[in-house]
Order: sequence, then structure tokens, then C-alpha cells
Amino acid sequence: MFTGIIAATGTVSRIQNIGGDWRLTIRSETLDLAGVQPGDSIAVSGVCLTALALAPQQFSADVSRETLACTTLQHWHEGDLVNLELALQAHSRLGGHIVSGHVDGVAEVVSRSTDARSERLVVRVKPALARYIAHKGSVCLDGVSLTVNEVSGNEFGVNIIPHTADKTTLQLFKPGRAVNVEVDVIARYLERLLQGAADTTQGLTLEQLARAGFLPS
Repeated sequence: MFTGIIAATGTVSRIQNIGGDWRLTIRSETLDLAGVQPGDSIAVSGVCLTALALAPQQFSADVSRETLACTTLQHWHEGDLVNLELALQAHSRLGGHIVSGHVDGVAEVVSRSTDARSERLVVRVKPALARYIAHKGSVCLDGVSLTVNEVSGNEFGVNIIPHTADKTTLQLFKPGRAVNVEVDVIARYLERLLQGAADTTQGLTLEQLARAGFLPS
């Protein structure tokens, strides 16, 4: 479990093709790996990976064909910059939102424009994911927790403050770039509950949500 608050950036220092899937080696001069043990989770540009072969400033991780197929990792090259976050601890501040590191799909940056000292990004997701994106809701792009400013069809806008741009790979985002997207986990589970509404003995119904005050009655 993660928060979407990036701790450091690193680089892909090695990619090994082993039996059809990959082993990545990630190096970072600023990520504190002192308390990390083999088997711990680290989010790499929004993808939850299991740390192996730890060293003071680097770690390796195996990447399955499923992960390669569903994320931007398939397009990574040695030397690429990546966002890094260690797994959330029970006593940590939840500064962003609840992030699982399980990428829902790949989105595309449509535009980037200046807005005072900040910048605005417009991002396009596949129609199947658009229903999970809500105005003022949360979304995770390449591991970065962001607030959705506006939604139009399967496109949405986010605001990037200077600190976020400086400390993450968002500084590199430009139109046409593919990015990992994870929608709000609450939206996914709510949809699954509503799918059971057809069975009157199970599931959560819209009428129940309205009575509880979550929807207009």
C-alpha cells in the first residue's frame, strides 16, 4: 500500500530479459533503502514491485509478462527516470490517497499548459476507465497522487505545482507520452458492490446509498 507521495526519483540502470520476462535494476542516490528487506514492496512509477538483491543505492525486481503488458514498463529503457515510493507504514502520514500500486491501464498526455506558477495537464484514458474519474476525486499518474480538476468524456485535467514537477518525472510529461494510471480504489470497490444489486439478497443498491445520504433521494 502506498500514498502517491513520491519519496525520490531513480534511474533504470539495467534491464535483463530472463525467460521471457524482465528483471529490472533501479538505482537512486536519494531513496533511503536502509530499512528495506528483500520481499518488501516499492512502487516504481506507480507499479508495485518486490525488491530483490538490495544494495545501498539500488535494488532489483522481477517483472512478469502480465505487468509488462498492462503498464508502460514494456517501453522502458536503461537510463530512464522513474518515480519511487516505499510502502506505507502504519505510523506514516497519509499525505496523498490510498494507492495499491496495481496499475489499471495506460493513459496518454493530451496537452500541457502554464497556469501561473503551476502547469495544467490534460490526460486521456480508455473509455472503460473514464467512469472511475470524478471531479475533485483522486487519481494516480506514474505513482503520483493528483486531484482531478475537471472531467470531459474520457479526458481529465490535473494541476501540477512546481514542487511536484521538480521532484518527480512529471517534469518530463508532454503530449503523446504514455503514463501508468491507477484510479481511486474506493470507486472500483463501490462498482463491484453495485454489480450485486441485481440480486435482491446481495449487493449495495442505489436506493440504499440514497437513504444513507450518499446520493440525492
